[in-house]
Amino acid sequence: MNAQRDFSDLDIRTCETAAIPADDRARIFALFQANYRQANTAYLEKSLGRLRFVSIAVAGGETAGFALGEVRVIDLPRLPATTVYLAGICCVGDAYRRRGLFGHLERQSAVASGIAPARTALTCGRMAHPASYRLMSRNPTAVPKRGVKPTPWQQEVGAAIAAAYGVEHFDPETFVCRGSGTPIGYPVIDIDVEPSEWDVFREVNRDRGDSLLGMAWMGEAPSGW
Repeated sequence: MNAQRDFSDLDIRTCETAAIPADDRARIFALFQANYRQANTAYLEKSLGRLRFVSIAVAGGETAGFALGEVRVIDLPRLPATTVYLAGICCVGDAYRRRGLFGHLERQSAVASGIAPARTALTCGRMAHPASYRLMSRNPTAVPKRGVKPTPWQQEVGAAIAAAYGVEHFDPETFVCRGSGTPIGYPVIDIDVEPSEWDVFREVNRDRGDSLLGMAWMGEAPSGW
């Protein structure tokens, strides 16, 4: 399926978030504001300061999408020198959805980190809507899970990942990252989800700017996970 995806019509480039050209910075903020009602640009600015890379796609002067991300090697509880994929905000323009651009841009930001792929790695992200968590939640190693309380070890790892994202208030039992009191934003488009998919988001207060931390293993999960 991936082989059928063609992005040859897009100009895709990746740069460090600390050195984004002024025109690309303007594109990123404009697309973010176009994708969300009450878009919290301060949250986006903070994310740019936390994650190292951003990939942006442009087509004929129009911004097709952007994605923040980074790969780090982190000493996690009982898991020294673990390769961790930290996914950040990703926005895709209306005309470029359902092409796999979201995942492609995230991968470009990850590759830019220059860390060799590992047989086992932890992939992570913060989500405010079940549609964003849908793919990760299907992984049998995903945390959190509907109706399942994270184990003490999973809670410890979750707290370490939340710290890597710069989260100040993290609930290890619900995996909720408490917001600043201001919404991150509300998607302009309505996305259909099953009522059950909201279960793990029950404690996420979007009006407060909360998000849900999700984690899943690529490759074989560590013994006892």
